[in-house]
Amino acid sequence: MSEYLDTGRLILRQFTDKDAELLIELDSDPAVMRYLSGGEPTAPEVIRERNLPNIIAGYERWGGDFGLFAAREKAGGAFVGWFFLRPERGGPLDEVELGYRLRRAAWGAGYATEGAKALLGKAFTELGVRTVWAETMTANSASRNVLEKVGMVLTEGAEHGGVRYEITSEQWRQRRPL
Repeated sequence: MSEYLDTGRLILRQFTDKDAELLIELDSDPAVMRYLSGGEPTAPEVIRERNLPNIIAGYERWGGDFGLFAAREKAGGAFVGWFFLRPERGGPLDEVELGYRLRRAAWGAGYATEGAKALLGKAFTELGVRTVWAETMTANSASRNVLEKVGMVLTEGAEHGGVRYEITSEQWRQRRPL
């Protein structure tokens, strides 16, 4: 398994074809899926036959620089969820989206902030990214708080619906402690 990123408490690695059950378990929790599908789980066959093969194909598409990565705790190795850093399909490689989905057991432990902060650092120092953006639902205050903690700025949104946050390389460098 190819390690992508090491943070203080997490290891992010590429998914393999043996990881379907991790994704199925994550997407079967109604609380995890609340803002994504109204709490409906992703069908296991969709994960096995479409989602996981697409995740794995992304590593080749982007030379391992971008994609969706499994996150495990360093202490104990528990699967906490996933993070992604990836351009839109066919989009420029210097404008990428940041995202994450964590198991309910990992909520409130600071993992989302830790992983997002580390991915921003990688994007702006190693991958030549100019802008990172993220989207969430207006009502998802926990996710909005994470995006704001890592320095992302609300750029558009609706009172009832989705919001978009962004940070540029220049903004990140100005915020970053020396």
